Amino acid sequence: MISIEGVSMRFGRFAAVDHLSLSVAAGESLALWGPNGAGKSTIIRCVLGLYRYGGTIRIGGLDVLRHGKDARRLIGYVPQEIGFYDDLRVHEAVRFFGGLKCVTVRDPETILDGVGLSGHAGKRIRELSGGMKQRLALAVALLGDPPVLVLDEVTASLDAVGRDELVGLLGGLARQGRAMLFASHRQDEVHALGDRVAILERGKLVRQGPPSEMLLAGEHAGHLKFHGEVHHV
Repeated sequence: MISIEGVSMRFGRFAAVDHLSLSVAAGESLALWGPNGAGKSTIIRCVLGLYRYGGTIRIGGLDVLRHGKDARRLIGYVPQEIGFYDDLRVHEAVRFFGGLKCVTVRDPETILDGVGLSGHAGKRIRELSGGMKQRLALAVALLGDPPVLVLDEVTASLDAVGRDELVGLLGGLARQGRAMLFASHRQDEVHALGDRVAILERGKLVRQGPPSEMLLAGEHAGHLKFHGEVHHV
């Protein structure tokens, strides 16, 4: 569903992504892992068509640069930072974003039930906890039933309880046949959600494979984790 071929992205002289090639099949979950500045968020923004880049990215066979609008219709995206209008009620937000996506929302309650927000439809967004807001963002991402989910450090601002609940919810979605591409700096999330992990460093792919093998190999090679982050020795 996601094909990334020889992609490079530069900011001036700095190569944020350097000739990167990856793929994610339908029903597969790929974790992007690496220190700050490794290129995780940049490649996600390239997949979303937010940056111009060299190389080719296809979503469901559609070239992101040539057919961006059609390619983005296949993607449900949850960012790290959420920008909801706090005075909207939860059900109003679902209908509003449904309109932006050209998706008819007949029953917001059913959509909210699917992400564990049953009974919260009438609340204003400012009344929600951080974890609930992330669940709402996930509900919005799932509008239209996209075959691809793209997630960028979605648990970074959550407490332990909210993080565990969201990871459990995402684990269920990952088993429903969607392709999932996500960036994380937490090993527990990578193990829980990833079928494969791609380890990035300075915009390049260092290696990829099953999380249990790749993260262990990274520690043996001198890539140590400290409070969930990767550091090099």
